[in-house]
Amino acid sequence: MAFGWIDEQAEARRRAGLVRTLRPRPADSALLDLASNDYLGLAHHPEVTEGAARAARTWGGGSTGSRLVTGTTELHTELERELAAFCGFEAALVFSSGYAANLAAVTALGPHGSLIVSDAGNHASLIDGCRLARGERQVVGHGDPEAVRKALATHQGPAIVVSDTVFSVDGDRAPLAELAEACRAQGAGLVVDDAHGLGVLGDGGRGAPYAAGLAGAPDVVATATLSKSLGSQGGVVLGPARVIDHLVNAARTFIFDTGLAPAAAGAALAALRLLVREPERAARAREVAAELHARLTAAGLEAVRPDAAVVSVRAPSPEQAVRWAADCRTAGLAVGCFRPPSVPDGISRLRLTARADLSGAEIQRAVRVIGETRP
Repeated sequence: MAFGWIDEQAEARRRAGLVRTLRPRPADSALLDLASNDYLGLAHHPEVTEGAARAARTWGGGSTGSRLVTGTTELHTELERELAAFCGFEAALVFSSGYAANLAAVTALGPHGSLIVSDAGNHASLIDGCRLARGERQVVGHGDPEAVRKALATHQGPAIVVSDTVFSVDGDRAPLAELAEACRAQGAGLVVDDAHGLGVLGDGGRGAPYAAGLAGAPDVVATATLSKSLGSQGGVVLGPARVIDHLVNAARTFIFDTGLAPAAAGAALAALRLLVREPERAARAREVAAELHARLTAAGLEAVRPDAAVVSVRAPSPEQAVRWAADCRTAGLAVGCFRPPSVPDGISRLRLTARADLSGAEIQRAVRVIGETRP
């Protein structure tokens, strides 16, 4: 029977407690949201939603084609110019998603004959980029610059090191300065995904590369998503102008994909301008994360100290993590639930988002619910 093997895999997932299901959310929810990646609370901000609506009214519901044909509007180039200036890079290129941006950066910068050194804790989009690239791949231990240095020393020729800046599972930061030093010793490039750093880290939320003094460096490329701190959708690659020009000519997820919808570009641009005016939002997101961690650990829960806006709470098993998250939802709190294969170390977790717009009372309520529903 066609696709008969799917039933076997479905049964294996069921036995392991790893079945995933879609849960459509209503437009108006009474749940306290600590599950989304809306770090700055901008997804529903009136300026952001009006930016999306205005762009749709002006440019239409879709971009109508690939970026190289009809999918680039004046709005796209305006967004790219302001993102590059804000993050401290020479140029930027906007994609339809952060996933597409990562695939583009890694595949276009890791051609045949090159070496790609990838952190074991990297996001799936970076891992897939490494798999699709034609260069040789080496996976090294999580957050280990010495392992990176040793891997680079085994190769003669072009090389890149690929890493998240803030890892999505536990919210820990990569040692960017040490990684850059290891790259420069071997003449390698550094490609980092700042999805969870943009809007949270760096001066006014300019990102982890900016905070590490690497923004604008000729050997550093950063990617980011517009769907987290900027409350919209899409992705961006930031770097030297010659790298961005190369992506325009060589990145398949740019050349052959429909351009980002104008509404998403308009929303992202409005959110970016709001962040420029209100840089304190970034510091507030970090403060909320620190307070969540302090209260959770005081309540006797095993929470990982956050480096940005992600707070991770360990669960005893995948099944108990799912039940814990469901019990939190029943009690009015939405939290993320990470379990294998989404977690590289096999440890299931609740994943909490520290949003800049959370009040002290909401933080206290969230910690109370998590504590009362613990397995």
